Amino acid sequence: MPALADTNSAYGPTLPVAATDRLISLDILRGLALFGVMAINVAFEFRISIFRQFLPALRTHEPGTTFFAGSPSPDTFALLWALMGDSPFNRAIEDFLERAVSMKAFALFSLLFGIGLAMQFDRIAPDRRVALLLRRLLILLAIGLLHLTLLWNGDILTEYALAGLIVLPFLFARRWLVIAASLALLGLYFTGWLMRLMPLPSSAWMMQHVSDASLVYAGGSFSQVLAVRLSEIGAIAPLHLWVFPRTIGLFLAGIVIWRCGILRDARDHRASWLLMALAALVVTVDAGPSLVTVSLALAYGALVLAVANTAWGARLLGWAAPVGRMAFTNYLMQSVIFGFVFYGYCLGLFGRVSVSLALGIGIAVYGLQVIVSWCWLRMFQFGPVEWLWRSLMYNQVQPMRVRARS
Repeated sequence: MPALADTNSAYGPTLPVAATDRLISLDILRGLALFGVMAINVAFEFRISIFRQFLPALRTHEPGTTFFAGSPSPDTFALLWALMGDSPFNRAIEDFLERAVSMKAFALFSLLFGIGLAMQFDRIAPDRRVALLLRRLLILLAIGLLHLTLLWNGDILTEYALAGLIVLPFLFARRWLVIAASLALLGLYFTGWLMRLMPLPSSAWMMQHVSDASLVYAGGSFSQVLAVRLSEIGAIAPLHLWVFPRTIGLFLAGIVIWRCGILRDARDHRASWLLMALAALVVTVDAGPSLVTVSLALAYGALVLAVANTAWGARLLGWAAPVGRMAFTNYLMQSVIFGFVFYGYCLGLFGRVSVSLALGIGIAVYGLQVIVSWCWLRMFQFGPVEWLWRSLMYNQVQPMRVRARS
């Protein structure tokens, strides 16, 4: 889910300023966070049922590729087992994604969304702030509901839109109140109280559902896949409710970070970002899983911002900026592409490939998006979905082509 910054001047017209006036380091961070989100989505939600992670008995039987034939030699068989079977290599990849990436990428996106809301608030004329931001979030909610029902029920846009509507009044609040609310909500998330209040369905239900749904996702038509997807929404809802306080808390934290001013002059605060990353890593040591999710996300974000605001870091990571500027478009396109790859109405690889091959497919898709985003933004100011979102927000068609510079 993107946290795109509105590039209008504070009280100017609805036309965007030049791309050079953007905070490129935030685009880089958003692009890298999108990679993490993609990796988790393709490994644990498109490739297999989302409920498998809650069934330890099934997790010891990693699905492998089943569409190669012949009698391979021992060396070839060993290679195929390493890449496609329940091998130590695949288990190591899965463990790394769970420990180092998983919820951390989503937490980082939540922080970026809050930063984006605060930037937009500051750059919109005071008499238009409520109307424009309210419309922006309602449009996001509509797009999220379409994505949730028609493409993929792992959607995060709907949750972000609802959380944004709750956070909107806090944009007018004093900083101490925003900080207090953020800490209170994050504290609620850390307690795990909502997990006990709203548990997932029983293990027996999940076992049966994984079996039944896998048949449909792997071999069903679009209408059959759609029916199963819709039926799962209620069972998946507790997962979103568990992290909803964290989402709102990180939105609020993003508002505080923006208003502290260290992002406006990030080049002058590189030492502060490094110290922040180090402090977050220290907190991560021996912390519980909920706290690790937030602390490690903060460490990643601070480290990337520190590096991206150096000359060599900008050259090293600059490739991620275009994909970050088009994060909304790229997020939705990943759902479309992975739907065709894994569901039965096209290639039907659901449940048939190992985590390493699924991740390889995801990396290839992401790499293509990096190239396409770079080419697209040489001609246009926004990604296509970003342009649509912006035009609907202002109720006015926004200029799309890059304007020639004199």
